[in-house]
Amino acid sequence: MAKAITFGVIGGAWRAEFFFRVARALPDRFRIAGCVTKTEATRARVKAEWKIPVFETLDALLDEQPQFVVTSVPRAVSGPLLVELASKNMPVLAETPPAADLAALNQMWKELPTNARIQVAEQYPLVPLHAARLAFARSGRLGDITQVQVSIAHGYHGMALIRRFLNVGFEDAVIRASEFDSSLIAGPDRSGPPLQERRKESHQVIAYLQFNGKRAVFDFTPDQYFSWIRSNRLLVRGDRGELNDLEASYLKDFQTPIRVRFERQDAGQTGNLEGYYHKGYTAGETWWYQNPFIPARLSDDEVAVATCLDRMGRYLETGKSFYSLAEGSQDHYLAMVIEEAARSGKVLASASQVWQPHLE
Repeated sequence: MAKAITFGVIGGAWRAEFFFRVARALPDRFRIAGCVTKTEATRARVKAEWKIPVFETLDALLDEQPQFVVTSVPRAVSGPLLVELASKNMPVLAETPPAADLAALNQMWKELPTNARIQVAEQYPLVPLHAARLAFARSGRLGDITQVQVSIAHGYHGMALIRRFLNVGFEDAVIRASEFDSSLIAGPDRSGPPLQERRKESHQVIAYLQFNGKRAVFDFTPDQYFSWIRSNRLLVRGDRGELNDLEASYLKDFQTPIRVRFERQDAGQTGNLEGYYHKGYTAGETWWYQNPFIPARLSDDEVAVATCLDRMGRYLETGKSFYSLAEGSQDHYLAMVIEEAARSGKVLASASQVWQPHLE
């Protein structure tokens, strides 16, 4: 059996706990060398609840010699921290957007050492259902894909899905956007289910993006992450077919339409005694995603986080990027352009940035 991947964590809040849960569920695959947090109260909580070594300083964590460090910190402090870790030759899996705004993004890139080894923990393309649909879209069954409509995740997460489904790199985009509020009965949030009926305003952003012959619609309200009555939606269209949420239609030949449905495969339901875990997704006779972490009991988002950790280990072995800091910067930048287009009501165009590779 391969040696467990050992990593450190900077941060101890809600998002960092996804990494804690993955390591606890898969101790043969992942080990946390320690956690650095800002306050004594957080350190005490992490130590008591998760039984993880805690440290006051970054150097104390690095003395434990982790293979890489996960940064789960506010975006305002992320950039300088990435520069500091890279300057210490420590590989990084960055959990949050790498900077607060475009000026901070550019400053970070100016200060980064040329040998920085940084990947971004963008989990959404790795969530089982999204991974299955991406695999289907890239199989050729839909033909040449030129349109995607994504209402799944906010900002940079939504952009990561859009760029992956359209298979666009760092191309410039023309963006139109609008924003508005509508009334909604509040549902669960990070603190748990609602305790009483409460009406709130739900903020929604809709954007239309054009990439050199390809088009996308971004549509999201943050309530979708927890709400019981606001669902996610996906439409991917190619010249030979389309994928609409859990159903796909495509042409075997010009006279033969094929229709399949994505079916979730889980153990432990309706009398099944294999255990309780997610197996993967099928459509027709084909597995389009198979969970590599069975039989661990993980949520879909935790499976995606585990995949980020696993791919970070492979990145350190092979040098093969899976979601680079440049990609993370591009998706964050495009999300900021959407926000500005929505605020201003203007049609905006993205422009080449310092992190973009030189295209021949």
